[in-house]
Amino acid sequence: MRRVVFNQKGGVGKSSIVSNLAAISASRGVRTLVVDLDPQGNSTQYLLGRPAEELKDTVADLLEQSIAFRISSRRPEEFVHASAFSNLHVLPSSPELDYLERKLEAKHKIYKLRDHLSRLSDLYDAIYIDTAPALNFYTRSALIAAQRCLIPFDCDDFSRQALYSIMGEIQELQEDHNPDLMIEGIIANQFQSQASLPRRLVQELTDEGLPVLPVRLPSSVKMKESHQVGRPLIHMAPKHNLTMRFQDLYGLLNGETVDVEPLGA
Repeated sequence: MRRVVFNQKGGVGKSSIVSNLAAISASRGVRTLVVDLDPQGNSTQYLLGRPAEELKDTVADLLEQSIAFRISSRRPEEFVHASAFSNLHVLPSSPELDYLERKLEAKHKIYKLRDHLSRLSDLYDAIYIDTAPALNFYTRSALIAAQRCLIPFDCDDFSRQALYSIMGEIQELQEDHNPDLMIEGIIANQFQSQASLPRRLVQELTDEGLPVLPVRLPSSVKMKESHQVGRPLIHMAPKHNLTMRFQDLYGLLNGETVDVEPLGA
């Protein structure tokens, strides 16, 4: 299964959600790959413990092969890096993605990522794609390459207005490029259960018929601590409340029965 986590708004937790869902997947014995298409490289830093600019053999190097003449190209798996966690690998980001974007777009390489990930699907059972907070060439490539899309939502009115735009953009891309893409759900992230505004917004979106997932991820400083030490929550704090919510979210996405707290809890 190939999942992309996307929102045009920054600071909604895309990299944290990608990395922690992928870490849970790998911890359960699933061969798991994270593809980091955000030039900021947050997922790369989180899971590999090194900034993207220090790495060779990145997703930018893989994509550049499609516009540079070579007698023979390297296979996609040659650009994948093993993390310190069993079953978890990363196709890392690079600052060169910014430089490369116009060249790829000019050469109409929008389907190249899909081709590479289709090949990597023979090696990995789960692929999670992190994206930049923009509807750019790479994000469109990811949405074309993916089968499922998760949309983080940080429970304020600006995010709500942006959400409608995102849903429309995804629907258009489904119609034009990827009819197999499904919006798997909207994730209420950094959710404050005791505050009335987040509860009201989530309830209103649900009443509108939008696919809001019943598992909500609470705010916690533990996430920042996890970033600082470079260890996903399942490895750093497996019994923490936020970790358990991530476990519930993973289970929900994979057809498991999970206990869901009432909206006001």
